[in-house]
Amino acid sequence: METPENNSGYESAEKIILRWDSTASEEGRERMIFGTDRQEADVYLQAVDEIQRTLSSASISDCSHNVDADDQSKVNTTIQIAMARLEDEFRNILIIHTSALEIDSLFDSSTSFSSSTPTHHELEDDEDCISDDSGSSRNNLLQLHHCESSDSSTYRTSSSIREVDLMPAEAICDLQAIAMRMIAAGYLRECIQVYGSVRKSSVDSSFRKLGIEKLSIGDVQRLEWEALEGKIRRWIRAARVCVRILFASEKKLCEQIFDCVGTDIDDACFMETVKGPAIQLFNFAEAISISRRSPEKLFKILDLHDALMELLPDIEAVFDSKSSDSIRVQAAEILSRLAEAARGILSEFENAVLREPSRVPVPGGTIHPLTRYVMNYISLISDYKQTLIDLIMSKPSTGSRYSGDPSTPDMEFTELEGKTPLALHLIWIIVVLQFNLDGKSKHYRDVSLAHLFMMNNVHYIVQKVKGSPELREMTGDNCLRKLTGKFRQAATSYQRATWVSVLYCLRDEGLHVSGSFSSGVSKTVLRERFKTFNAMFEEVHRTQSMWLIPDGQLREELRISISEKLLPAYRSFLGRFRSHIESGKHPENYIKYSAEDLETAVLDFFEGYPAS
Repeated sequence: METPENNSGYESAEKIILRWDSTASEEGRERMIFGTDRQEADVYLQAVDEIQRTLSSASISDCSHNVDADDQSKVNTTIQIAMARLEDEFRNILIIHTSALEIDSLFDSSTSFSSSTPTHHELEDDEDCISDDSGSSRNNLLQLHHCESSDSSTYRTSSSIREVDLMPAEAICDLQAIAMRMIAAGYLRECIQVYGSVRKSSVDSSFRKLGIEKLSIGDVQRLEWEALEGKIRRWIRAARVCVRILFASEKKLCEQIFDCVGTDIDDACFMETVKGPAIQLFNFAEAISISRRSPEKLFKILDLHDALMELLPDIEAVFDSKSSDSIRVQAAEILSRLAEAARGILSEFENAVLREPSRVPVPGGTIHPLTRYVMNYISLISDYKQTLIDLIMSKPSTGSRYSGDPSTPDMEFTELEGKTPLALHLIWIIVVLQFNLDGKSKHYRDVSLAHLFMMNNVHYIVQKVKGSPELREMTGDNCLRKLTGKFRQAATSYQRATWVSVLYCLRDEGLHVSGSFSSGVSKTVLRERFKTFNAMFEEVHRTQSMWLIPDGQLREELRISISEKLLPAYRSFLGRFRSHIESGKHPENYIKYSAEDLETAVLDFFEGYPAS
């Protein structure tokens, strides 16, 4: 073997290496090789190649015991100086070519890529980066150093993934050239660490711009839900950008730099860069998935579930290596826990509706806040129909039953065969709500008001079902018919409870003397009838003008129904017996109202007037 002292090529290379030794050279401290003359960078790389060739030859000779230990040490020292310099150059190239992504422009583009978008011509390494059979190792490395992209397109797409070019092609070729030499010299770990530290700082900067905070699972769970709702919205938008653009582009950059170097090195650098940020990103969703369950969280949890389900194929595409198994597994487990949380919340919501304990009657028999809350809630549930159909695979836990338990409603599921489990859950919630409302109606002292309360609330349920095409489709016409019949029955029960006794005053029975229709009318009984009618109507008017039917059409229909029964009966009674009263003293004390007066008074009913 030719020793370094007898090798002019080695001696020239050594001088170049030592010239740029930043620990001993002023020039080496003040200038970067790859930041100045291109020829200077090529010369330095050739010198490194020569030192590596000499080191390789020395290693072979060492096996035959033909190399001096001092010579071996000298070569090792030189290569260490060269590697330290290349490490600095590698770091500097990464830093000066790291620029912030335009986050605002990426938000909109992260969700709408079509497969027809032109694909990026990746850095071509199949020919330029592979030497021919006769080429030396040095020539191969130089060819790698000069390989260039044949296209300046800025991204490629695959499904919804968009890969943005993070660095210019020239910088990538420089990084490739340095990486190959560092790795060939046994400096793989140092290369990966430098790469990961610089690129991770860039990813962290993008995270800050995206509004992704460094929150532990405990931090997230301690936040108020109102604050979390806004963070969930921002997380969904940010996660799309992170997975489809930021992480995908970092993966592409690793491939561009390290694909020519060796198997799996690009994966190692990619994970060194993004593993921490990826865990930080997904920890937020994980914290939500295992947080305390409550009904108001359902829809944001479903939003998170849908967003993660939509991103899962992209996550699997970006994190497709064995080294990134943990990221794929974490995402899949979070998705599963979000689904379980949604199912649990729905079940707990059913129980909460059943057990809602308020006993104070709502004034005027109007719509109970529980009714509004529950129906608005299940209307929103129907908006997530497709997601929940996929998640809800079993019937409500009540089963098919006539329980006989007075604290639980009865429901026969055999009548609802063919319904999806989600539809059965929604129908069950409505049944449970009616059961609860029926219990609340019993707290009214006035039976008429109890019926009005049920009419108002069941009518509201009907209107909400009719107003949501998805909800109406899932519950079905049969359910709607039953609900409609229930509120109409409540309206009929109200009229009976209120007006039967009032109209009873306008009967003929008991007014005729001696039981003979032609033998005359008892004016005393007749006057008492008018007085009783007046008093009862006035009391009904006084109380029921304070009652409330919020729905204008329903209010008008009930008034018409009352008038259709009251006015003809009163006109008939007045027509038959007016003369008997007017022929006596003070008729105005008994005939206080005309039919038109009653008709006008009925218009005051159910307006919710304050007590006078």
